[in-house]
Amino acid sequence: MAFFVEVLIGGLLAGVMYGLVALGFVLIYKASGVFNFAQGAMVFLAALNTTGLIQLGVPLWIGILITAGLMIVLALVIERLVLKPLLAQPPISLFMATLGLAFVIEGTAQAVWGNNARALDVGIPDVPLESLLDATGVGVSTFDLIASLIALALIAVLSVFFSFTKTGRALRAVADDTNAALSVGIPLQRVWVIVWSAAGLVALVAGLLWGARNGVQYSLTLVALKAFPVLIIGGFGSIPGAFVGGLIVGASEKVADVYIGPMIGGGIESWFPYVLALLFLLVRPEGIFGDRIIRRV
Repeated sequence: MAFFVEVLIGGLLAGVMYGLVALGFVLIYKASGVFNFAQGAMVFLAALNTTGLIQLGVPLWIGILITAGLMIVLALVIERLVLKPLLAQPPISLFMATLGLAFVIEGTAQAVWGNNARALDVGIPDVPLESLLDATGVGVSTFDLIASLIALALIAVLSVFFSFTKTGRALRAVADDTNAALSVGIPLQRVWVIVWSAAGLVALVAGLLWGARNGVQYSLTLVALKAFPVLIIGGFGSIPGAFVGGLIVGASEKVADVYIGPMIGGGIESWFPYVLALLFLLVRPEGIFGDRIIRRV
């Protein structure tokens, strides 16, 4: 039982990290109704830029602040050069723009900083929590626990922002009906800058945590793929859904890998979340927290 609890807790903590990556997708989707394919590239850029600055002798916290400024500047550039020219275009045009943007960001980041894998130390020890281990026999990583608390705090702040602030309501209005939002005076360009800046800062936090966990390398962009089943299960437009979906994906993949994987030869952790997401698509395609779609037939 102690081993099962340890596996479950490890999965839940990893799930919060998945939810953090999915959160960046949710922010863009809530404000524009478009799936931002470049979010994984933004995570990679943030982590790579921070480690690059550290290698140049810049202190960690200064590097984080500089990278945060870079993500805001990136949001301004994206709004001016990508989003504004595509105003009032079909959603597929914006989606394809984010797809191209992902390759531009990845290529530029590697051209500036190189493509070698790098270690990132954010000052959080990756050792078992001794007090819990001594009391219960359950080993939980201190890094995973602190990283999950950081992710939870960020999710809570953004939930409050979207639900109870004037700017958050404006973001939801733009996503619901862009033309109606424009007609009542909501500044679309400013809204897009705000939400892309927020998504960039979320990508920075995710990049730092995942980079410290797995190293800063190109495969960080692939972490975003785990956000797909999280979004399908939790709901594309729901911030709490990103959290709950992340917990479900993290816990299920770890438990399945330990208890089902040996029966079928292992390797189940990499694809089990997608099978789970497929089942949700069959039963509730809008996700747990998504609005149920009702159509007349």
